[in-house]
Amino acid sequence: MSDAKRRSVTETAVSAPISSLDRPVPAGVNEAGFGSDVVADALRATKIPYLALNPGASYRGFHDSIVNYLGNTQPQMLLCLHEESAVAIAHGYAKVTGQAMAVAVHSNVGLMHATMAIFNAWGDRVPILILGATGPVDAVKRRPWIDWIHTAADQGALIRNYTKWDDQPASPAAAQESILRAAWIANTAPRGPTYVNLDAGMQEMKLPEPVPPLDAQRLMPKVADAAAPDAVAAAADLLRSAKRIVILAGRVSRSVKAWDERIALAERLGAQVITDLKVAAAFPTDHPLHCGEPGLVAPVPAAAGSIREADVILSLDWWDLAGTFKHAGGTKAKIIQVSIDHQLHNGWSMDYQALPTVDVMLACEPDTAAPALLEALGPVKPHTVPKRATREFIAPGDKLTVDHLAVALRAALGERDVTLAHLPLSWNGAAWPFRHPLDYLGSDGGGGVGAGPGLCVGAALALKDSSRMTIAVCGDGDFLMGVTAIWTAVHYKIPLLIVTANNRSFFNDELHQERVARMRNRPVENRWVGQRISEPDIDLAAMGAAQGARGFGPVTAIKDLPGAFHDAIAAVEAGRVAVVDVRVEPGYAAAMTQDMRKTK
Repeated sequence: MSDAKRRSVTETAVSAPISSLDRPVPAGVNEAGFGSDVVADALRATKIPYLALNPGASYRGFHDSIVNYLGNTQPQMLLCLHEESAVAIAHGYAKVTGQAMAVAVHSNVGLMHATMAIFNAWGDRVPILILGATGPVDAVKRRPWIDWIHTAADQGALIRNYTKWDDQPASPAAAQESILRAAWIANTAPRGPTYVNLDAGMQEMKLPEPVPPLDAQRLMPKVADAAAPDAVAAAADLLRSAKRIVILAGRVSRSVKAWDERIALAERLGAQVITDLKVAAAFPTDHPLHCGEPGLVAPVPAAAGSIREADVILSLDWWDLAGTFKHAGGTKAKIIQVSIDHQLHNGWSMDYQALPTVDVMLACEPDTAAPALLEALGPVKPHTVPKRATREFIAPGDKLTVDHLAVALRAALGERDVTLAHLPLSWNGAAWPFRHPLDYLGSDGGGGVGAGPGLCVGAALALKDSSRMTIAVCGDGDFLMGVTAIWTAVHYKIPLLIVTANNRSFFNDELHQERVARMRNRPVENRWVGQRISEPDIDLAAMGAAQGARGFGPVTAIKDLPGAFHDAIAAVEAGRVAVVDVRVEPGYAAAMTQDMRKTK
């Protein structure tokens, strides 16, 4: 494509603030008159800025209160085309900010649509305040048919096993307190989604008298986080005397201060650091002390060797500590565990993983532990950190793969600050260094395919007024399941780049079928049956364009990647949403493929 033609795709920036969109006609309502007005006031008191929703009559009273009582500000509605997208957008927003966004879902049916996304948020330990509704609890107030099928005796039971707390308040005053409690619990570590179910009758009741506002700040106190001093001292003693220390940097915050403290701790100890693609960036991956590239399923060989040879391992809320040791072939190290995740488990979901061996337990968040350990270690001379040789990642082969996609995308972006909001299973951790806590936001948390588009829209919303460009690389199956989230980004003018690593297959399951075939001595050539997304191939760029995004591709040759990415980046910098369909060869990073092909 010529430079002139490329320049033609650059359009006038559409950077209108979200607050200028979807403005209602002023209703002149200045004081609460209905139950749902009290609920809206309570939600505003939490200072949550946005309410992602898919509409429904069960919360029509609450909807009216947001529009005609609050004027669709603080919070502002974000219309979504599916409940899974609404929750995923809130999930992505929380990944960046660490704070809950609100979501509204319609009755039992909307909640059932949302369940997978709620489980993802639970698995990822992110806060979300979910507001649901039910038909009138008082049966005599139910409309025939529809109110009956949309009323449940215990609607919260649908998601109680993967939310931190739920409630169904029976009065406006009770709902007021419930909203504040739900926001407080969601935002308190270990974080997670909460759910408040609003009775339609309670929403629409006329207030017999004013309901006094609550002191939100005093009802949502900050919860202190600290490890026991004797545990910190014991951990420092182990670290001080150790010769081969490994830090497993797991679930941590997006705080730059905490990022710098982790680097200081690693350099003080001369510890090797291992990170994981299941969680967000936790340590600079091109730092000399970072061991190997971040993996997804199992530690890469270099990291596994370090785990086996370590004499002390410091786990900073590492996801699946016992499983990692098993994958690595075991360890004889003393284990220091930093986590409060054990406070969350209820027995229904096994997302807590196998029980690890621990010698010293610091029951606090990693952001609290690092400075405490630095202080306890005292003025120890930091280890000399050798310079790391610059290693250029080169994509092998001449067939277009995800590695080629990564190399070309990095080159096209140049020195821009970007946030990778989502990556596919096929991503090679060596392809892209992470040097800032917002460089990468981690996976979906619960393994729920279809989260990617919504997660990146939510992340882009949180980063909209920053200097960062939000980018997601989604597998084709993930993209297709969550594709309607794009409309929300386009409508609310949230700039975003989505690149699809389109291998025209549910390839993860192809490898599983190959594994079974090998175990049973059956033809591995049949692994594609019931897995391939072809005949016809789906035009993913057109699916984005149909919702108002700029579509590019399909790109089928390595030589065409730079031009497509150049044009897509220009569109995003002009305030647009861009979708680039890249047709890649099926395949995963070698370590993951080997792990999935194991037959024992």
